[in-house]
Amino acid sequence: MTEKIFIGVAWPYANGPLHQGQMVGSFLPADCLARYHRQRGDRVLMVSGSDQFGTPVTVRAEQEGRTPQAVVDEYHESFVRSLDYMGISMDLYTTTGTTNHRETVQRIFANLLESGDIYKQSMTLLYCPNDKRFLPDRYVEGGCPHCGFEGARGDECESCSRALDALELVDPRCKLCGATPEPRESDHFFLRLSAYSDKLREWISQQAHWRKHVVNFSLGILNEGLRDRAITRDLSWGVPLPTDALGEGKSIYVWFENVLGYLSAAKEWAQQRGEPDAWREFWQDPACRSYYFVGKDNIFFHVLSLPVTIMAYGSGDDAPLNLPYDVPANHYSNVAGAKASASRNSAIWINDLIGRYDPDAVRYYLCATMPETSDSDFTWKDFVARNNNELVATWGNLVNRTLTLTYRNFDGCVPDPGELDERSLQLLQQAESRLAEAGEQLDACHFRAALATAMALAQETNRFLDETAPWKSLPDDKDNAARSLYTVICAINVLKIALSPFLPFTCDKLHTYLGYSTPLSESGWALVRPPAGQRLAEPAPLFTKLEAAVVDAQEERLAS
Repeated sequence: MTEKIFIGVAWPYANGPLHQGQMVGSFLPADCLARYHRQRGDRVLMVSGSDQFGTPVTVRAEQEGRTPQAVVDEYHESFVRSLDYMGISMDLYTTTGTTNHRETVQRIFANLLESGDIYKQSMTLLYCPNDKRFLPDRYVEGGCPHCGFEGARGDECESCSRALDALELVDPRCKLCGATPEPRESDHFFLRLSAYSDKLREWISQQAHWRKHVVNFSLGILNEGLRDRAITRDLSWGVPLPTDALGEGKSIYVWFENVLGYLSAAKEWAQQRGEPDAWREFWQDPACRSYYFVGKDNIFFHVLSLPVTIMAYGSGDDAPLNLPYDVPANHYSNVAGAKASASRNSAIWINDLIGRYDPDAVRYYLCATMPETSDSDFTWKDFVARNNNELVATWGNLVNRTLTLTYRNFDGCVPDPGELDERSLQLLQQAESRLAEAGEQLDACHFRAALATAMALAQETNRFLDETAPWKSLPDDKDNAARSLYTVICAINVLKIALSPFLPFTCDKLHTYLGYSTPLSESGWALVRPPAGQRLAEPAPLFTKLEAAVVDAQEERLAS
């Protein structure tokens, strides 16, 4: 039965190029899930965009003497190039700067203000006497009160993933001038998170399919006591308030408005299609499953803050809205043991990989080492080893030697196998079972397991090919060779489907090598035996072996 799947991908701050941490933390797993469900024939909507109003944007703009919009324009364009290179199949990639987004956020804000779930209150903030202004969260750095990390920011600690208030920081300092800020009073609006603690606890406790660290982190915050949070900032760069109750120079807090971008982007997508109400089937149909792919540092905003906003908006014009079905937050992809960070200029930059490496090789490595249950570490040595030993030697070699041997000896067509023997039928049964298993793992957001399942089938198929050795049967026992090669081609056809969420470019290429003219995405998620006599395209290697010198060259680039 066809399912409806909504996929929201974390909105990257437009303050620097995309890096491998963002790609493997949110974009890549989201794309794998979207491709799997589309392959099955499900109805999928995947959206995201560039977050242009975060304080990281204004910090970079001030450091470089540019306008925030100039910074946003540069990096939004960079993001689009990087996503295209990586094959991220967005239905819509937009920005938080659209009129549609502003109106969506303001409408929900005004609704919650009217219901009392948003209220005005004076609060103590840090003020820089040197720069003569209040300091928004990202303008303050200091020691984390929970783990002691010295580089914690005023909104969160990158080390322990705790959401913070700038006043909690130990020995705070202004990020721009280094001065010690002083506390002063300022009026702001607060989201009444505390009123929804019991509802959140009940809802989260029911999510048996969620990752344990997501549940444990969220319940831990609730057990400590969920506090109301300010959702406005002393910053003019942002979504304007729908009320003048605070005066000038304030805007809606980015972590209130950017998560509403999933809703505004769905509406924008519907408007572009000429079906303005099409977003409702993904946001209001209870049968639709909504997934939000984020890094572990964003769990708070997607499991606690956004759901409270949705719950509080229960009487809004567009309500009720669906709560998340799953928030499969990944851990960090580190480089040399440290979290990748655009603001700290330490990462493997995606735009630096364009033209250097096959995007499927990058996708494969990041998926094979995806930090689903713990942090992972990107190393160039491991990247080269996995490319050469797994992509080239295991999967690519299986495809190339099978199709080359078949193309040369059977007139460029799929051979007629005659009656399949028990060993051939056993491999095809295993292929069908592995495909179903990989599908179940993808559906559960167990991406590393799904990829490992597919590669295990590739290894078993290689063993079958070596055991039956069709090259030895040629030319004297062509029937035996035909049976062997046909069986392997059927298994390769299954592997093409199982690997397509991870390796879309090369699987599309393989699809044409196997003689298909219709898109791979229309072939379903099931074992299909290519008909005997189907004409093949002349094959070529799918992957390129990398030399050991790549490791030294890339490590030198990383160090510089």
